[in-house]
Amino acid sequence: MNALPDFQLLRPATAADAVRLHGLHAASRYLAGGTDLLPNLRRGLLKPAVVIDLAGIDDLRGIAEVDGLLRIGAGVTLTSLAAHAAVRVRLPALAEAALAVAGPTHRGAATLGGNLCLDTRCTYYNQSETWRAGNSYCMKLDGVGCRVAKKSKRCYAAFSGDVAPALIALAAEVEILGPQGPRRQPLIELYRDDGMAWLTLAPGELLLAVRVPLDDAWRSSYEKLRVRGAIDFPLAGLAVALRRENALLTGLRIACTGVASQPLALDGLAGLLGKPLDAAALAVIAEQADLANRAMKTTLVDVLYRRRVTQVLAKRLTQRLWEAAA
Repeated sequence: MNALPDFQLLRPATAADAVRLHGLHAASRYLAGGTDLLPNLRRGLLKPAVVIDLAGIDDLRGIAEVDGLLRIGAGVTLTSLAAHAAVRVRLPALAEAALAVAGPTHRGAATLGGNLCLDTRCTYYNQSETWRAGNSYCMKLDGVGCRVAKKSKRCYAAFSGDVAPALIALAAEVEILGPQGPRRQPLIELYRDDGMAWLTLAPGELLLAVRVPLDDAWRSSYEKLRVRGAIDFPLAGLAVALRRENALLTGLRIACTGVASQPLALDGLAGLLGKPLDAAALAVIAEQADLANRAMKTTLVDVLYRRRVTQVLAKRLTQRLWEAAA
């Protein structure tokens, strides 16, 4: 891996200052924990002239309960997030997803906002400059056409963040600050299914915080498949949030990661509500997990295997939460 390229490092004191500086340097990049950005800089995947360091901004840190919500600053590290009592007890899918990211030293630096804005990944993109040059590059950087879908006009690099599906299943919103001021939106609207333009953030916009409803009637969990038991990005990851009242399923949200250029929420689950979770319901869940899956050959593992695993994870997690809520 190469040395870091030269760039100017700016250290704003507030989120508003960070957005203002980005407006002055349009091609700049925000730096949070650096666990994704810095390796990409070393590989030559990014070459910003200016990097805006967010580490000194108090606005981005802190976890607090506000009006039945848990507000989590985008600068909170994944270690702190997973260790927080309210997250562990009331939002277990979020704690499990945070703990599933990389290894302990990575999680001590990596932030919630950084994992939500994680760059998309592909075996043709996440390589050294020498390797990419020898393989004719790809459309995500310096080349023409997608290497995994050769006739496609778009990039199929996969989004592989662990925390996003958990927060989507938990119906989270995000707070965003941009040149036009602050705004809020559902977290799932932060993404689009395009490996080169996977975030809907406007130029200069900064993720400030995530707001997660606290409702103890819901059970939740996250699980992922990866080659090794630690460090690796998900080949497929799945989060489930479920509400059970006596023998009836009264709430169900399922989201997946690693199988498309954006994290996805499963459709077609509304018809299962008000009924028991039986074999027929689990079959519907597996079918919807397969329909949502858009996996391409972006990893070293077979696409059909990743599709099958997504179905299995969806059924297994839902069944586990259903039984735990009895």
